[in-house]
Amino acid sequence: MLSAAFLIATSLQAQAPAPAPSTSAASAAPSAAAASAESAPLSVEERAALAAERAALAAERAAEASIRAAEAAERAASVSAPPPAPAAAPATDKKKGEWDVTVGLGLISLTGNASTLTVSGLASAQRTTDNWIYAVKSYGSYGRSRPPQVEGQETESQVVALNAGLELRGDRRFTQVISGYLLAGAEADHVKSVESRTFGEAGMGVLWWDEKKEKGRESYLRTDAAFRYANETRFQYYPTRMDLPDVDLGGPRFGAVFRYGLSQNVLFKEDVEVLVSVIGDSRMLFNSQTQLSVGLTKQLSLGASFLIKHDSSPPPGKVPTDTALALNFEVML
Repeated sequence: MLSAAFLIATSLQAQAPAPAPSTSAASAAPSAAAASAESAPLSVEERAALAAERAALAAERAAEASIRAAEAAERAASVSAPPPAPAAAPATDKKKGEWDVTVGLGLISLTGNASTLTVSGLASAQRTTDNWIYAVKSYGSYGRSRPPQVEGQETESQVVALNAGLELRGDRRFTQVISGYLLAGAEADHVKSVESRTFGEAGMGVLWWDEKKEKGRESYLRTDAAFRYANETRFQYYPTRMDLPDVDLGGPRFGAVFRYGLSQNVLFKEDVEVLVSVIGDSRMLFNSQTQLSVGLTKQLSLGASFLIKHDSSPPPGKVPTDTALALNFEVML
């Protein structure tokens, strides 16, 4: 039994690494005691205790060597490993501060016994920053029509549409919901005997919500409350040319813009405004445009719109309400 313990202790002592020169005095003391013990005759029990002490010391040194090796490997890995890559920013179709531009075009052409050509176009652009919203909107249409004729006879074509408009708007955002804005613009409708109508407006806008829902659907509602002044110059172009008295308009204006995605590619739009003039004779202007837009691709969509324009006091000889049903293509740039 003693010889086996002695052999195990001797084997562990041979496997233990040699002590470093910087070994502490506490570690050297047992070695000196062991050396002095070897020079003197030892009993069997003393030899077994000395062997156990040497085995414990060898195991402690082996553990310290393993810890130093693990620390060195960790330092090497931290030096050689590349720094973590920054998280990728979420991809967006439009960055804040860029212009969102939409261009639309409609065309109707008939030839043969009767002839009709009507072209309409619209363009809008909007840029949103943290403190400002800039918007530009323009539209125009032109149309001529020739009634049916008998072969060999000539009939003259007549203008059935000639109008255009331009509007500039700037919103100063006080919060994410409330903004104050200034608006200026000009428009003309020669068929309705409006040679030009220039206007300016100041008011407050409220963005009730602007949400992007699942599968790309959106929901948007903004309302305006403002005061508008306009100067309208009148001239009768059709059927006979005649000068008409000019009029002024001024009063509160209320407007609303609503967008709702019925599905991922189908969008419902509604723009409505009411102007009540308190300058001169009582007069009310009401405009409404309802549109259903179907996305064919990411940039191209097909839209059907219905427009209503009502003027409670139109130029002499003109009816108060005009309507238009149109199909057009829209391209987002």
